[in-house]
Amino acid sequence: MITQAVMVQAAIDVNGMGQEQKVRLADEIFAQQPNLLASVLALPRMGVGMVELEVPLHILFVTFQAMKCSGHAWPMVTEAVQETCMQRLTARARFNEGLPGELADQVVQQFCDEHPERYLLAFVYGYLGDHDLLRVRTDAEKYLLLAALNLVECVAFVEGPTAA
Repeated sequence: MITQAVMVQAAIDVNGMGQEQKVRLADEIFAQQPNLLASVLALPRMGVGMVELEVPLHILFVTFQAMKCSGHAWPMVTEAVQETCMQRLTARARFNEGLPGELADQVVQQFCDEHPERYLLAFVYGYLGDHDLLRVRTDAEKYLLLAALNLVECVAFVEGPTAA
């Protein structure tokens, strides 16, 4: 699990990076977790504009920096893992859509509280909220939100007990 302290340090590290350092970090991500990078770089094909693309890129950079700072050896996230995690994520979203408001809020809160990567999840929700991307007004915003949340799911999946 990525600790709160590691998440804070990763965010500070990425926020303090210049453009050249971010390019080097992207190169590291390409070498070690190319599928995570590809999932973000594919978003313009789904209607996400270049300005909006900066949000999931920042989330990816902080996520990867946190993975590096955690001291854990991370297996590569494969396309199969991404697909499995996306199926779980969309199934959970469909389930929540059918619930009355208060019950849906309780289910979401329980999911967040019990998530194996709750600090990473909190960072992603917070960053998306700071950029007004949680309301999902367009298909492009939906794809951006799903891609960002799927990063969290993939990190939890490859670190979890099923990742042996």
